[in-house]
Amino acid sequence: MSVARRGVLLGAAAYVLWGLSALYWPLVEPTGPVEILALRVLWSPVAIGLLVLALGRRRKVAAILRRPRDVALLSVASVLTSVNWALFIWATMNGHVVDASLGYFITPLVSIAFGVALFRERLRPAQWAAIGLAAVTVVVLTIEYGGPPWIALGLAVTFGTYGLIKKRVAVGAVEGLMVETAVLFPFALAYTVVLQASGQATFGHVSAANTLLGVGSGFVMIVPMLLFSAAATKIPLSVTGMLQYIEPIVQFLVGLLVFREPMPATRWLAFAVLWAALALLAADGLRRRARESADRRVPPRSARSSRTAASAVRDQEETR
Repeated sequence: MSVARRGVLLGAAAYVLWGLSALYWPLVEPTGPVEILALRVLWSPVAIGLLVLALGRRRKVAAILRRPRDVALLSVASVLTSVNWALFIWATMNGHVVDASLGYFITPLVSIAFGVALFRERLRPAQWAAIGLAAVTVVVLTIEYGGPPWIALGLAVTFGTYGLIKKRVAVGAVEGLMVETAVLFPFALAYTVVLQASGQATFGHVSAANTLLGVGSGFVMIVPMLLFSAAATKIPLSVTGMLQYIEPIVQFLVGLLVFREPMPATRWLAFAVLWAALALLAADGLRRRARESADRRVPPRSARSSRTAASAVRDQEETR
């Protein structure tokens, strides 16, 4: 299997698991979103640490720790992904799974906006049209909600920035996640100790099942993160953007079919406009990739001329 195909499969698996994770968090109640996030931060380094030991990657982790730039970038990535997951967990536990799916639908467009703002990339007409339609979506939902869709916008911005940082840090998936998950461990530990000492904690005090689900929170979130980190280094950012559609589709179906969240006509209209934007963006991306593939197959005029001249010389030599 080629590296690119392996990256696509890893990325697709990560996004499917992220989408299905919306089913997990309501099971952990009555534990609240912040306590769940703290448990995730506490148990994730344990899961990744065992993997680091099993794979013999301790030296690679130590090498990352000797590079201040990588540590700083991974620390920022850790904060971003924690904020993202806090929003996502809260949304799934409070009847906003469809809103969460909207955030991840918007994420590819946020990545394009970052390209313009940070790297001065020039957009094609189809990309401008897609961003314009996404803006219409936000306006429609703002009118319908009576305010901006903060959950969706927060998820899109935090995860889009996280993906951007991961592309700029040249470290292995396991080693990078080991550093990421360890950065916030002291803060999560302090919060958990205070919560336990004040008698406000639910972890370990409700039932054996609740305790096991709390421990599992670290492992549930680590598996797709590992898959995503492994995929991000093997496939182009454009392919990653296409795969991102998998997660919100799964989340949207979970919110609509499993949790039976309401979908008034205005919200259907907003989603229809957004899906039109994403379809336009996907079609433009496919056309561009097809054009690039065709250009690679057809040699430049100078190369064709050189080959023609060489063939003529060979024909003359054979004739002599």
